Amino acid sequence: QVQLVESGGGLVQAGGSLRLSCAASGRTFSNAAMAWFRQAPGKERAFVATIRWTGSSTYYTDSVKGRFTISRDNAKNTVYLQMNSLNPEDTAVYYCAGGFRVRRTDVDGATDRAYDYWGQGTQVTVSS
Repeated sequence: QVQLVESGGGLVQAGGSLRLSCAASGRTFSNAAMAWFRQAPGKERAFVATIRWTGSSTYYTDSVKGRFTISRDNAKNTVYLQMNSLNPEDTAVYYCAGGFRVRRTDVDGATDRAYDYWGQGTQVTVSS
């Protein structure tokens, strides 16, 4: 059974940092694109960041560029999202996703339909 399990969410003050982790099990994701999406209250799920299986190519939504960093450790089957300079607009449930059909990180990699596996999400709350 394939599972993606997120951790590291929590409550943080504006300007603070959090590091999310997503551990995959059930199959190797070393040759998959991995991504983070988020869903704020009352809004649709939105793309945050993605990384190719080599780790050499990443892509971010504009609102997090320069503040968030996605990375991966294929040996551990784990992907991370380092979030700095958090603000209340970053409050959301963050979801990890994995997919084997992504061709371009900046095109289909930013769409949820490119990903076949999803975690249950972890809550991030940023207080002002």
